[in-house]
Amino acid sequence: MEEGFYSLKINADQVGLRLDKAISECIDDLTRSRIQNLVKGGYVKVNGHTFAVASYKVLEGDSIELSVPEPEESEPKPENIPLNIVYEDDNLLVINKPVGLVVHPGAGNWTGTLVNALLHHCGDSLSGIGGVIRPGIVHRLDKDTSGLMVVAKNDAAHKGLSEQLEDRSLTRIYHALVLKVPTPIKGFVNMTIGRDARNRLKMAVRGQKAREAVTHYHMLQNYGEACSLVECKLETGRTHQIRVHMAAIKHALIGDPLYGPQDTALISSLKKAGYDDEVMQACLNFPRQALHAKKLSFFHPITDEHMEFESELPDDFLKLLKLL
Repeated sequence: MEEGFYSLKINADQVGLRLDKAISECIDDLTRSRIQNLVKGGYVKVNGHTFAVASYKVLEGDSIELSVPEPEESEPKPENIPLNIVYEDDNLLVINKPVGLVVHPGAGNWTGTLVNALLHHCGDSLSGIGGVIRPGIVHRLDKDTSGLMVVAKNDAAHKGLSEQLEDRSLTRIYHALVLKVPTPIKGFVNMTIGRDARNRLKMAVRGQKAREAVTHYHMLQNYGEACSLVECKLETGRTHQIRVHMAAIKHALIGDPLYGPQDTALISSLKKAGYDDEVMQACLNFPRQALHAKKLSFFHPITDEHMEFESELPDDFLKLLKLL
């Protein structure tokens, strides 16, 4: 969003709305959270007076003035990190994230992240997300999960994609290699997910501040009774959702360092299926959760064109499936 000034007049249909909600209905290319920050920052006037209360209920005839400051430079620095870009235009890009790439800078990973790479790649094409010159991460993938992600370049695209994520018209489908064969082979898991009370690195069903979480799954291929390749479709987007849900129904992802499966259970299943030591060691030593964001679809937030993307499984995943 470029620096700008807006002047609005509240009509009868908007009476009683929160100030931030009323503004968001009039300005398509600002997210609700961005408007709230502008209100708090003193960039909004109601009837000529600076107004810092986003929850104010507007009245008919209220005159609202909104100033949008020029985006600030983001704190993360651009880094020349190669990206596998599947699609790009002036508003967004779709990338195929490799295993090992952290999405956001944070504790222990202040450099070498996807955000650093995008700042370098996009350069001047970023007009700012939430008042900061940075790429708009609409949804995340764990460090060791590979696959497709969509990233916004401006506030309008970020708002449109975020709304689709919320109303579930942005579709994300994953492939996962899990322990044993789920019964039934097609179904869904509807269990709330929150922070694990005993381990802050983990999430858990019915954990602290648990929120609704729904995962649809469908077995694509079984490898005896030992393992199966499962397609998972997210209805919601909680942290570690697929990993937590599949573990909760006793079909943990192969290689998952946080949620299992236990080595003894994996060895037992593989032996019963008749696999040799090479396969057992490959499964036991798989260095990450066997999870890949395979398919992504959404409506372009500016043109409304329906867009679909699909990516191949990475080499390590394919090699393991071939052994099985």
